[in-house]
Amino acid sequence: MPGHVQHARRGHIRISVDRYPGEPERSNHHYRAHPLTWEELNLTAVCRGEAMRWQAEHNRDAFKEVWLLFDNDQGRIPLYPGESVWNEYAYTVSEERWSHWFQRAVRLPTGHLEVELAFPTELDPAVWGTVTSMTSEASPLNSAPTRHEENGTTVFTWSTGQPILHARYRLEWRFRAARTRRESTGVHVNEVRPSEQMRNLGVVQEGAPLLAEPARPFSLPAEREAAEQAVESLFTSMERIAGVHTFAKGMGIAAPQIGIGRAAAVAQPAEPGAGAIVLLNPRVIAASQETDDQYEGCLSFFDVRGLVPRHLRITVETTTLDGTTVTTDYKRGLARLVQHEINHLDGHLCTARMRPGVQPLSVTEYRQTGRAWSYEH
Repeated sequence: MPGHVQHARRGHIRISVDRYPGEPERSNHHYRAHPLTWEELNLTAVCRGEAMRWQAEHNRDAFKEVWLLFDNDQGRIPLYPGESVWNEYAYTVSEERWSHWFQRAVRLPTGHLEVELAFPTELDPAVWGTVTSMTSEASPLNSAPTRHEENGTTVFTWSTGQPILHARYRLEWRFRAARTRRESTGVHVNEVRPSEQMRNLGVVQEGAPLLAEPARPFSLPAEREAAEQAVESLFTSMERIAGVHTFAKGMGIAAPQIGIGRAAAVAQPAEPGAGAIVLLNPRVIAASQETDDQYEGCLSFFDVRGLVPRHLRITVETTTLDGTTVTTDYKRGLARLVQHEINHLDGHLCTARMRPGVQPLSVTEYRQTGRAWSYEH
C-alpha cells in the first residue's frame, strides 16, 4: 500500500479485519478464537528503498495500530521540512480472518493514495469502492478502479491525489465464479454458498440482533436527509446484489439487512421496466382474507426457501420525504414482496410466518429458481 507522505517524524497505520460485516457479536467471537497476530501479519515498510522500523501502539484481536518510524538499524532516514517521500508497507492476512473488503483511513495529510488488489482471474473478480468523510455518509468513489490481466491474475488499481483528511476509502470485491484450488489429489471446486455470497456483499445474516428488532421510524420531513441516505444505500446494495443473482420473482431489501436500524425498504418488481417501490415507515392498514402459499427467499439466509402464506391484497400506508402520508394498494406478487420487507422492519423473518410444522427447503432442492410466482387468473 504505497502512500505519499509529507514531512513527518512517523506515520500511523491501522490494520483492521472484520470477517462478518454487520454482525459485531459474531465477529468478536470469531476473533477471540482466531486472533490476528503480528507473526501472521509479517508487517514490512520501506522508505526510499530502506527498511523502516515500526512500533506497535494497539494490539487487539481484530485490529492493530502501528507507528511507522523513519529510521532503522543504520540510523535515521533523512527527511527535511517541506520534503515529500514515498513509503510503502505490506502485510499478510489469512483467509480465515479476512472478508471481501479493504479500507484505508487517511489520518495524516497525504499527497497521493494508491491501492492495488490482485486476484486469480479464474474467480472472475469485480471491484467497487466508497468513500466516507467526517461530514458525509458513504458515497461512490469519484473514479472506478482500473483493471488489467497479468499471467492469470486480474489486478485492480485505484488512486487519488490529495485524499480527504480523516476520510475512509473502502474497496470491496466479489467473485463471480466458483473458486478453484489445485491440491495434490487434483482440482477441487469449492462453491461459495448463497448465504456466504450475500454476507460478502454486505447483507446482515440471520442471527444478528438487528434483524430481530423493530426498525425505528423516521420523523419526516425533519429527518429527510437521513431517510434519503438510507434509501440510497439500499439502492446501492440492491444493484450490487442483482449483479450476482437473477431475481425472476422481483427482489427487495430492508434497511436492517444492511446494518441500518431504520424503517426504510425498497422492492423491485420483476416486470421489465417497472419502477422500484420505496417504503418509508410502511404499515399494513388493510388486508384481504384470501391468502396463498408460495416459496420465498431471503437475502439474510439465502441457502433455503420457505413456503410462506401471504395476503393476496394489502393496503399500505407510507410516509413521503416531505412528511405526506400515502396509501397504496398491492396485490399478488407485489403484495408478497412488500409484506416480506415490512416483516423485516417489524423485526421478523419470513420463517416466522411459515405454517406450523413446515420446514424451509434447501436451495439445492428448490425447483422454481428463475420462475415468477404463479397465480390463477
